[in-house]
Amino acid sequence: MKVILLTQWFDPEPTFKGIVFAAELVRQGFSVEVVTGFPNYPGGKIYPGYKMKLLQREVVNGVQITRVPLYPNHDGSAIKRVINYVSFAFSSAVYGIFFAKRADVIYAYHPPLTVGIAACVIKFFRRIPIVYDIQDMWPDTLRVTGMIGDKRALNVVGGVCNLVYKAVDRIVVLSPGFEKLLVSRGVEKEKISVIYNWADERSLTSSSSLLPNNFPSSNFFKIVFAGNMGKAQALDAILNAASLLKFRGSLVRFVFIGGGVDVERLKEFAAEAELTNVLFLPAVPMSEVGTILKAADALIVHLKRDPLFEITIPSKTQAYMAVGKPLLMAVDGDAADLVRRSGGGVVAASENPEDIARAAEILATKTPVELLEMGGKAKFFYDNELSLLIGASRFGDIFKSIKDSSI
Repeated sequence: MKVILLTQWFDPEPTFKGIVFAAELVRQGFSVEVVTGFPNYPGGKIYPGYKMKLLQREVVNGVQITRVPLYPNHDGSAIKRVINYVSFAFSSAVYGIFFAKRADVIYAYHPPLTVGIAACVIKFFRRIPIVYDIQDMWPDTLRVTGMIGDKRALNVVGGVCNLVYKAVDRIVVLSPGFEKLLVSRGVEKEKISVIYNWADERSLTSSSSLLPNNFPSSNFFKIVFAGNMGKAQALDAILNAASLLKFRGSLVRFVFIGGGVDVERLKEFAAEAELTNVLFLPAVPMSEVGTILKAADALIVHLKRDPLFEITIPSKTQAYMAVGKPLLMAVDGDAADLVRRSGGGVVAASENPEDIARAAEILATKTPVELLEMGGKAKFFYDNELSLLIGASRFGDIFKSIKDSSI
């Protein structure tokens, strides 16, 4: 059975469902062709070793990778970003209609929405069914992040989304909340499947780097936040919780590792408040993050309070569970429910410093044995519900069912 993976971003770009996912499908017996662009994300420039051309093919781990041209850009210009999206959609649609070998199913990765449009155009001409994987709920994400503020533009995007939802054969979403939202917008429930995301398991387990010299000692209870620090993460709440804990003489120490548009402001905030219980570390490659996660006593997830984030499960949730550490989940909704189901952590209200401080102290007062047991529950839940093997197998079942129904 042949599957076309249609995705604008693919390795060596930082991407979620990249070569690891494609190679796992090959291992399961599928023939996989990835149709993607020339790598340029996030810098907007073609990666070294690649040169823009009409077509480039390579085989990696048994996966056929076909690259089509696009306009490389990822700066703040909305117009250039649209051209970037549309150029890939056009190139991939032309390739899919005229040059791609016949496939049994198209897997289309969203965002951006233009990938779904391209998949629908290919389906119109080639009659190939589509499995549409929604990782960001548009236009909601565009509104929350401020990428598009005009209501009329958001309504247009929403209308196009609805057309794509009707045209595709199956929809996969990352949380039950996404499913409920789509059903409320008129999508048939029978058309939707929930498949949770997985973590970069290989990188997390292969970490072997040394800890930074200023990493808090074993005398303190270390809670680590790893990842992007932007407006959506609303990390002021954690710093305010750190202020409360400092006043109480707590042994809790918060460690932030990563980059983002808010890093410098957060550092200034912590310095002005004299938060000696907060440490900022620079971003490191994924292959080194696991060392720091494993050295933590607990790991924290936080997003701003917003209806969209109540139905979102941040990807760091899976990474934290995969390393077997207790979670402090300060995200309302589906993500909190996941932690409650697993028994692998403590839940706090989003953007509530007092509640975050309370949850941190609960974790800090647990014995090493209790923390080990809690982390073990998180890891068990990940292995049985969220892992690459589980998720890819569920996708494989959907691909097979679509082929069987079309016979």
